[in-house]
Amino acid sequence: MTSDLADLASAYGVATGYEDGAGRWHEVDPDVVVAVLAQLGAAPGDPAVPPVRVPTVIKRGARVDLGRGELLLEHGGSLPVDGVLPADVPLGWHRLRGEAGETPLAVTPESLAAVRRSWGWMVQLYALRSRGSWGIGDYADLRAFTGGVAAHGAGAVLVSPVGAITPTEPVERSPYSPSSRRFHNPLLLSITETDAFAAADPDTRAAVLALRPDRGGELIDYPAVWRAKSAALALLAPANSVAEADLALADPALVEFATFCALAEHHGGDWRRWPAALRRPDAPEVAAARRELAERVAFHVWVQRQCAAQLAAAHAAAGGMSVGVLHDLPVGVDPGGADAWALQDVLAAGVTVGAPPDAFSPKGQDWALPPLRPDRLAAAGYAPLRDMVRAVLAHGDGIRVDHVAGLWRLWWIPPGESADRGTYVRYDGAAMLGVLALEAERAGAVVVGEDLGTVPEEVSRELRERGALGCAVAWFERDGDGAPTPPARWSRRAVATLSTHDLPTAAGFLSGEHVRVRAGLGLLDDPEGEAERAEGERAALLRLLADEGLLEPGGDPVLALHRLLATTPCDLVLVAPTDVLGDPRQPNLPGTIDEYPNWRIPLDRDVEELLADPRVAQVVALLRDCGR
Repeated sequence: MTSDLADLASAYGVATGYEDGAGRWHEVDPDVVVAVLAQLGAAPGDPAVPPVRVPTVIKRGARVDLGRGELLLEHGGSLPVDGVLPADVPLGWHRLRGEAGETPLAVTPESLAAVRRSWGWMVQLYALRSRGSWGIGDYADLRAFTGGVAAHGAGAVLVSPVGAITPTEPVERSPYSPSSRRFHNPLLLSITETDAFAAADPDTRAAVLALRPDRGGELIDYPAVWRAKSAALALLAPANSVAEADLALADPALVEFATFCALAEHHGGDWRRWPAALRRPDAPEVAAARRELAERVAFHVWVQRQCAAQLAAAHAAAGGMSVGVLHDLPVGVDPGGADAWALQDVLAAGVTVGAPPDAFSPKGQDWALPPLRPDRLAAAGYAPLRDMVRAVLAHGDGIRVDHVAGLWRLWWIPPGESADRGTYVRYDGAAMLGVLALEAERAGAVVVGEDLGTVPEEVSRELRERGALGCAVAWFERDGDGAPTPPARWSRRAVATLSTHDLPTAAGFLSGEHVRVRAGLGLLDDPEGEAERAEGERAALLRLLADEGLLEPGGDPVLALHRLLATTPCDLVLVAPTDVLGDPRQPNLPGTIDEYPNWRIPLDRDVEELLADPRVAQVVALLRDCGR
């Protein structure tokens, strides 16, 4: 790689090499660097001068030279600025007026409040079942589950993402590839819990109930569920779902999302294949289409309001919990979906994000999600990130940021390249984390960053400095020699779990199911070596459990693993129904789409049965006995 190209890449935050999780250095192919630079508007031969970025997010108390001017406060009034901000500047989304004009300036907290030590559950919402379910877990099931575990003394419930789908087929199964991170998934709406169902006449109720799909299948049938629920909502929606005058007063972003949904019903689920005149939300043709499709736009506004009401009810069920309901923020969005259409000016639509090869995914991962451009995001004053975080916290008490290292850097994969042929692009992590902290401070919420895998040390350090929690997963907690870390040495400022949605369950880890499945699908370069390594990890963990007095001879290793979590000093301990019940199947297998039933595996019992299960009672007793 030439020095000129390396300098240009450095100016734009594009890595020319990186260190993997094992400490090995990898040089990036120059062609990959050139392709990624093109997505940022730069090309070989351009001057290696980074784009000028005026600070738009600063931590209160930081000594940043802002020149002379006036700070126009978010809620009225102003403060003079002479070089640095006054010490008593309020937190908020302000505007700085200076010689160069006005620019946004968010003032963020130095640190969030400490988290009260607690325990709770993490649940894949789609996997819940109840006697009233329509083939998939729904917001009413979440309310029942949350209320039930609250009665057990749990202090938190972490929920899989509830971001909106595009209301067309094929139906997106992955909660981590939403059409929108700002709006809610109608697939998870409880039809019989809507006000419209309660107010319907007997004939309409009967017609709606006749649509209910089979709830007892071995796997979740997303298309069948969507057809049934969309038909039921069509029967229940009031005439002119939202009055025209009310629609004019609705949140413009909600109306824009509803417009996208109405257009998708007519032109298909991928906006990139729509007529050219409809591909920008601010186009006059879109405004005309909104008027023509006013009834469907109003319908989708109504549906979103039903979702919000049911999410609010689930949130209310957590009243009295020490932490409450935590929602998950995915890394990105469907490139053909609503947010990609609405926010296309701040997205790098020509690339996707993922992860480089590592021990668990030797071929790397491509998540098929377009990244936000760091330069455009900063120029927008981080408002797109703010709006996403604010939406997630609207009905919750905390936010878990999936792949939180993406606030500092993301693995960009150029068009046509495999996942291993990408490179990292740098973001202003301090600013991104500041936005999270500001919105969490306002909501009185907890911030959790999923800092697993190949994560720069600065990520975990800055998370903890800001009062956010990191993650500690039993399968990954290891000392320098590779041996499992004794629970007493786990980080306090972390959420302790056995696994995640992308990793083996307790039963899967103990039985080696995660190796057998990946080997059978051809995802491993050395299946025998992987099986041997997994067996060594299992044996080492069982020895640790025995040495710590957590596993007696002949004892239940799954219960002992939960006992291990209970003895850590972590601020929050979360357990999963699949681990407690002994299900060997993990929710998602990275590197697969249809080869494995990702996001389709329901729990094998109803919420009511789950809450009364003796194994659940055993785990709850363990956590209570530890004073959590």
